[in-house]
Amino acid sequence: MFFWLSLAVVIYTFVGYPICLRLLNILRKPSSQAEMTKESLPKRLPSLSVILVVWNEESQIAARIRNLEACVYEGDREIIIVCDGCSDATLTEINSTLTSISLQVLEKSEKEGKAAGINAGVKKASNEILVFADARQRFETNALKRLVTPLITDLEVAGVSGSLEIEKSEAGAGAGLDAYWRFEKWIRNEESRWDSVIGCTGAIYALRRASFEEIPDDTLIDDVVIPMTALLRNSTIQFEPTAIAFDPQTLDPDNENRRKLRTLAGNYQMLFRYPSWLNPFQNRCAWQLISHKYLRLAGPFLLGLCLFSSAILSLHSPLYRTLFAMQILCYALGLTGILIQGAKVRILTIPGGFLFLQWQSLRGLIFYLANVRKEVKGGWNVR
Repeated sequence: MFFWLSLAVVIYTFVGYPICLRLLNILRKPSSQAEMTKESLPKRLPSLSVILVVWNEESQIAARIRNLEACVYEGDREIIIVCDGCSDATLTEINSTLTSISLQVLEKSEKEGKAAGINAGVKKASNEILVFADARQRFETNALKRLVTPLITDLEVAGVSGSLEIEKSEAGAGAGLDAYWRFEKWIRNEESRWDSVIGCTGAIYALRRASFEEIPDDTLIDDVVIPMTALLRNSTIQFEPTAIAFDPQTLDPDNENRRKLRTLAGNYQMLFRYPSWLNPFQNRCAWQLISHKYLRLAGPFLLGLCLFSSAILSLHSPLYRTLFAMQILCYALGLTGILIQGAKVRILTIPGGFLFLQWQSLRGLIFYLANVRKEVKGGWNVR
């Protein structure tokens, strides 16, 4: 029973949930509300504030400011940069960059973390739409306009997540991570069509100023917590695939280690900090949150239970011997995909990427448990 139950949950989490979303969207009656075309947009778009929290970005902050200035947007805008305890020449680079856009800088003497920087940046913002971004990525020319369009067309939309395009990886497991990221964006699009996306892409998303609620300074995944708090006020968060940010950093395992560790630890933090979000009577998207975020955290333990239970049962059943052998084969392929750099064979890269993510999930739990005492004292301070 343990084997089949754990296997069923694993299949539902990684296959069944996306299929359910797709079927629901197929069966749903199409909306009668016509989409606003580019030509029908108002000539003057709502004012917006782009907020960046940076730490030691002297090599790329000037290019980032010029990129934001080059974006086409028929409305007032400002850039607010929070220097989070920068110890290099980031501030000098900002002050020496000429721009026609209003540019404000908030300098912090000590590093306090991204969440604290966002809270400070929002307090300094003066416009009705907030756009959150990072220093490393670059916006496509029309990204701001496309990001804001759903907020104009539907007053129930509180926020909009853009799409992050990441450079393809040459590493074996990295190729599997590329496929995972494309699949993740597909799921977000289906969630958005059904009701609301669960979380945003931190490198590019917009939120109505009135929908923003200050978050704890030690929050690890602000791009999920901020949209979720807005969603719980009977609003929706949409996914706009044409609002694109480009990331030059690949999804190689080495590049993913720190980012994924923070994200997964943040999911554990969110699970224990906001237990009411699991209640469907308080959160209409509880099913999506559980299926998309929390069941994935259980993946390594469910897979381990499958392997262990089938190993025990294989002593007495040819069926379970076969199932145990199939699992060993899949893990062997995954390890091979991780170890062989440059492998481009899907039978290696897909299980390699999947296995890497399960390992990262375990590391995320260990990291969270190791730092939970700091959380109680309000001192995570992890960027």
